[in-house]
Amino acid sequence: MKKLTALMGTTMIIASPALAADIVIGVPNWASVNATAHVLEVVIEENLGLEVELQNGTNPIVFEAMDKGSMHAHPEVWMPNQQNLHDTYVKENGTVVMNQNPVQAEQGMCVPTYIAEEHGIKSIDDLSDPEKMAIFDTDGNGTPEVWIGAPGWASTVVEKIRAKSYGYDQVFELTEYEETIAYANLANATKAGDPWIGFCYSPHYIFVTQELTVLEEPPHDPATWTIVQPTDDPDWLEKSEASTAWNGATLHLHYAKELEETHPEVAALFQNYQMDGASLSAMGKALAVDNMEAADFAKQWVAENEDTVLGWLSN
Repeated sequence: MKKLTALMGTTMIIASPALAADIVIGVPNWASVNATAHVLEVVIEENLGLEVELQNGTNPIVFEAMDKGSMHAHPEVWMPNQQNLHDTYVKENGTVVMNQNPVQAEQGMCVPTYIAEEHGIKSIDDLSDPEKMAIFDTDGNGTPEVWIGAPGWASTVVEKIRAKSYGYDQVFELTEYEETIAYANLANATKAGDPWIGFCYSPHYIFVTQELTVLEEPPHDPATWTIVQPTDDPDWLEKSEASTAWNGATLHLHYAKELEETHPEVAALFQNYQMDGASLSAMGKALAVDNMEAADFAKQWVAENEDTVLGWLSN
C-alpha cells in the first residue's frame, strides 16, 4: 500500500504525465476524507488489482489535477461550498463527474450544550450581545474569540461574510486555524466545563464525542445570499451578504471522467459509491480521536463492511 505523499504545489501535480500508480486519489485536510480515501484505496487494490496512490491537496488543487488527468478522485466534495469548482470542471469543462449518491450535511455555529443552557445562548442573534459573549474572551484581551474555520476552506470565507451580515464581527475576533487544533480546544473546554464557540459541520466526529448546540438561525433564503470570492474582487467582503442559515449541504465523491474509458471498472465503483453520515462521523472519530492509522482503519473497515463494498463493485 502506498504511503500518503505531500504535494509541493499545483505545478508538481500537473507537470508529470507519467503516473507512478494506476489511480491517484486526492486527500484534503480533514479526517473523514482521509479515512474514505484509504478505504477506496483498499477496495480498488484488493478487488480490481490496480495500484493506488494517495496525494495530499487542497480542493482547488485536486479539481485541477482531475481536470488534467494527474488525479482521479476527490472522495468528499462539500456542496455548495465548492460550487465554483464543480461548475468549472463538471459543468463547463466536462472533465469531472459528480457521484449521485450524496451524504446530507449541515453547517453552522456551535457551542457546547452546557454553555448554551447556562448562559442562554441559543440563537445567532446572541452573538451580537457583547455582555453575553464576554465569556468567550479566552485570552483576556477584552475581545471574545470565535473560530470560523480553517485557512483555505470555502466555508471560512462564507463565515466571514456571515459574521459581517449578522453583525457579530463587531463583537468577536474572527480566528482561523487548523481544524485539529480547533476541535482539540473544544474537547479540552468540555472536559473543563469552559466556554467554546465556533464553526461546526456534520457529519463529523465532534457530534459523536461532544454534546453540542447548533445556534438557531432564520431559514435559508437565497435572496439573502450573495457570495463574492476574494479571488474575484478585492472588495468581496463589502459586496457579499449571507444573513440567513446555510442551505442544506451535501457531500459527493467526484472523479475524473477519463476513467470511464481508461478504467471503467473504477468509474463504476465511484458511481456506485455511497456512504452515510453516521459512518463518516465514526470514521473521523477513529482517526482524529482514537488515533488509528488511516491505513489500518481502512483494512479493518473494508473487512467489516463486505456487503457495502460489494454494492459499490456491482455493475
